[in-house]
Amino acid sequence: MISGGGTGGHIYPAIAIANAWMEKHPGSEILFVGAEGKMEMEKVPQAGYKIEGLKIAGLQRTLTLANLAFPFKVLASLQKAKKLVKDFNPDAVIGVGGYASGPVLYAAQGKGIPTLIQEQNSYAGLTNKILAKKANTICVAYPEMDKFFPSGKITYTGNPVRKDILSLEGKKDKGLENFGLEKGKPVILVLGGSLGARTINQSVLGSLQQFEELGYQVLWQSGKFYFEEMSKAVKGSKFKNVKVFAFLKEMDLAYAAADIVISRAGALSVSELSLVGKPVIFVPSPNVAEDHQTKNAMAYVSQKAALMLADNVAVERLGETVANLIADKAEMALLGQNIKRLAKPEATNTIVEEIEQLIK
Repeated sequence: MISGGGTGGHIYPAIAIANAWMEKHPGSEILFVGAEGKMEMEKVPQAGYKIEGLKIAGLQRTLTLANLAFPFKVLASLQKAKKLVKDFNPDAVIGVGGYASGPVLYAAQGKGIPTLIQEQNSYAGLTNKILAKKANTICVAYPEMDKFFPSGKITYTGNPVRKDILSLEGKKDKGLENFGLEKGKPVILVLGGSLGARTINQSVLGSLQQFEELGYQVLWQSGKFYFEEMSKAVKGSKFKNVKVFAFLKEMDLAYAAADIVISRAGALSVSELSLVGKPVIFVPSPNVAEDHQTKNAMAYVSQKAALMLADNVAVERLGETVANLIADKAEMALLGQNIKRLAKPEATNTIVEEIEQLIK
């Protein structure tokens, strides 16, 4: 049983673990448990797995009517989680973070079923810190996580990523052709997550004139919330070298086509970009628990493996930062080499091996 979700950063690692498990143990049965109304309820069935939903949501930071309903949702979710665990009777339960993982792991731990936590970030979430006390194994993506979890339970695996990203060699020409981009002109890949990132979008929009003048091409995942606004702005301009998409499905081809990447610093993005080995400018989201995206990015900046722009200066400084980086081939090569050194290409298989140990 695999529980959690809420964002792509939780869902895609969960699906990667499930796929790797089924490759090795094709006779297995996997049940996902997510939060009703969240993207896992759509993405998991698309990947070919069954999912059950819990009526669970997070606490809002301000006093709202939704907060008054929070205790009732938790109780209802706990009851349903206990029933799901009892009926499915899993050999192991994996929590990948997100609202649904709390009740499900709690229910499994109460029945003595082995549990594994997969913590993607460099700063552990509250739910995982609480669940860690009774978890058997905690798979982490960053070193020095013993400040959050019992050191004897930690395995430094890295984050699971989509299989197609592990092999990009020889795909550049195909990537350029796929997205209608020209050979010989630098390609800037812009990623703000599946929903989008307002600051990144506004920063890119404000830099397009400069990018056009310098002969750069922009491959832009604006996110579904901003796609209409951004594509309208591009259509209304004279910019020829900009391709805007709500969501990029062929991520391997997008990464292969790119010369540099501008991205939020969610855990999954950071892990994927390590494997890709291209120079990255991180613009961490400030709207996340404990500012964990800045901590994720700084773990790479401190190793000279990426550049970072704070969210509040990105609109003003993105264009100049990109231009300076593209003009400095030595810096681009150094960032690409250093980020690749931090990659963990075997993460998914290592996590599968940890689950096997639990079931044995």
